[in-house]
Amino acid sequence: MPSLNRRTVIIGAALAAAAALGPWQPVWAQGTPIHLPFITHAAFFSKETQQSVALDPQVFVKDGNAKAETGPQDIRHIDGFRPAHLSDPPATPVFSALGQSLGFSLGQWLGASGAVTITPRGAGATVRVRLTGLVPNGVYSLFENHFDQQPVGFTPLDGSGKRNSFSAKPDGTGAITVHAPQMFTSANAVLLVYHSDRLTHGTSRGEIGVNAHHQLIAKIP
Repeated sequence: MPSLNRRTVIIGAALAAAAALGPWQPVWAQGTPIHLPFITHAAFFSKETQQSVALDPQVFVKDGNAKAETGPQDIRHIDGFRPAHLSDPPATPVFSALGQSLGFSLGQWLGASGAVTITPRGAGATVRVRLTGLVPNGVYSLFENHFDQQPVGFTPLDGSGKRNSFSAKPDGTGAITVHAPQMFTSANAVLLVYHSDRLTHGTSRGEIGVNAHHQLIAKIP
């Protein structure tokens, strides 16, 4: 095994080579792992779309002044609810776009965290994910974002939707290892989807904002 300094040089060289490879290219050498932190999808979405008020487009809070409308990400919500603002009190209960209680608070939802390790293997990669602060016993799936598609595309991380799902433990921790059939590029991200109906949906994420909710994301550099 190479020394820490040598490993740092190897990873640094691989990242530095990205500019020469052009956009949407792999940025690390075969067999060299990359470690990425997850951030909340709410924070990622709000920054990327330059929202005037940072919000989560896929979970909702009660608001007596809110009227039914189509919000960010084309998610339509009913009267009396609006997308949760990141500045709302942490104890605020959250709901689906149809007003169904999700059973936890905004602070609990935004408190999830974790990391992903991606190791190239052949034409694809081994993806190891470790998570905390999940919905206890919640049902989750990992998907891959394709930012080079318009609109943004989503595919199951395993390519088939058969081995990309797991249930969180009672303490809210979770772990899964998935083989991705194709190598990632800077046009991709690893996405954690929570299924509030407790069902996985194969190659589909489910109905976003209703029974499927993006919780965490790790963008490939």
